[in-house]
Amino acid sequence: MKNSCFDFIRNTYGNKSPNTIGKWFLQKILNINGNKGAYWSVHFTSKILSIRNIHVGIDASPGIWRGCYIQGIGKINIGDHTQIGPNVTIVSANHDLYDIRKHIPKEVHIGSYCQIEAGAKIMPGIKLGDFTIVEAGTVVTKSFPEGYCVISGNPAKEIRKLDQEKCIRYSNRYAYNGYIPNNHFLANPEKYFNV
Repeated sequence: MKNSCFDFIRNTYGNKSPNTIGKWFLQKILNINGNKGAYWSVHFTSKILSIRNIHVGIDASPGIWRGCYIQGIGKINIGDHTQIGPNVTIVSANHDLYDIRKHIPKEVHIGSYCQIEAGAKIMPGIKLGDFTIVEAGTVVTKSFPEGYCVISGNPAKEIRKLDQEKCIRYSNRYAYNGYIPNNHFLANPEKYFNV
């Protein structure tokens, strides 16, 4: 089949984070909510700040569902095939206690094959290892870098370990970082985010 400028829609159909013409049009053409600069699909009710500080892996789109707030003042790294539900907050900087005009950035790292369920909140400086499931409404204030677990509560606590042998690392037929084919993304990462 001949390549077209809309391959990113056809080739991601059926993925966990598919690109759609509707989301692309509202984001890239109409620039609803100011997310035009994101190289991945963002719902028009979600808000992304400091887009250039956010690295998004293959088939991962923070803010693809409604009501998300992703603040990338500090860097955010989201691994491949990580799914982020609606109304999720990821914050990578807090205000200075003595001067609220200043931010204190702390990098957030979310591994591959993670699930961040609806309404969860990830605070600055957090590291979540691969295959971490963050249950709905959870507030993550400490890291779980080893991954392979289910965390829940406020503050988050590990409620279950996952059997690593049963965790499946899969890939899609076409690898896309948002709207960008992965091979193009890897060839020029500085074009899309601050390396």
